[in-house]
Amino acid sequence: MEKLVAEGLVRSIGVSNFNQFQLRRVLTEGNIKPVVNQIEVHPYLTSDDLVTFCHENDIVVTAFSPFASPDRSWAPKEEKRLLDDPILQEVAKDNDKSPAQIVLRYLLQRGLVAIPKSKTPSRIKSNIQVDSFELSEDDMKKIGNLNKNFRALALEYDLPHKYYPWKENYTE
Repeated sequence: MEKLVAEGLVRSIGVSNFNQFQLRRVLTEGNIKPVVNQIEVHPYLTSDDLVTFCHENDIVVTAFSPFASPDRSWAPKEEKRLLDDPILQEVAKDNDKSPAQIVLRYLLQRGLVAIPKSKTPSRIKSNIQVDSFELSEDDMKKIGNLNKNFRALALEYDLPHKYYPWKENYTE
């Protein structure tokens, strides 16, 4: 990728699903720092340590699946949907916003770029209307405390791969 930058074919490098170990290796062994790391982040998977590491190293975090992919076909029927969480419902009601808007605002206030997926025009419009309010420090804490380290898109088919980033105590 660095060669592409040198040749002027791309302006910057981004990575996806890199953990701290992998990012540290790129920062140490590479010549060009990644500009962005795209990872799954939502209130049930706050990834606090990785987000802090990225921020400390001036790497933008793009949060994919900010609503924990509620429409994924393999989700267990009994799984509690993020947007139905009582705490999010309460914060949404208190702020006169939707739970989705609360989640997006929460991510933005953490300094993240959020990329929600929707094909419904009204939801797309609602998702961009998150600049007109701020969550209180108390609301931010309530939402942050929802963390369960729940990865909706665990990419389990990649588990056997030696570079699967979400293994416990990952090393190379």
